Amino acid sequence: MRTINRDIVAPLIFSKDGKTLQTLQSAENKRCVYPGHWGIIGGGMEESEDQRTALNRETLEESGIDISSYTAELIHESEGEAEKTLDTGERVFCKMKFHTYKVVINDRMADEIKVTLNDEHTEYRWVEPPQLKHLKLTPPSVGLFKQLGYI
Repeated sequence: MRTINRDIVAPLIFSKDGKTLQTLQSAENKRCVYPGHWGIIGGGMEESEDQRTALNRETLEESGIDISSYTAELIHESEGEAEKTLDTGERVFCKMKFHTYKVVINDRMADEIKVTLNDEHTEYRWVEPPQLKHLKLTPPSVGLFKQLGYI
């Protein structure tokens, strides 16, 4: 099995009322690294992108939310590994470096933010941080939320 290295950008999105967006990765989509787990959206950087450009693109693609006018603060970096199926059907071992940004949509409450999921996610919830411990979270989300003191 071939090994690939990926830089992953992910927004920890908060609404004005302090809720964070969590999405459920599809169990049917083979591109998902953690199927059946809840976590924050995000994805791999393309070669020509800087982190902010990739963050904006991935957020829009996966949630339909345009975060380009909001501040994105780098809050966490970590590494992880998982197997993944590429669009070509090839199964690879993926070594990932995660760059997580906090983005606060400070002008809208959670129920005012329109979310349109792509095929990588089947469900979403706006969750108050203390509720995160009740979700089956992706391993990177567990590490992030423990470091931030949410779980």
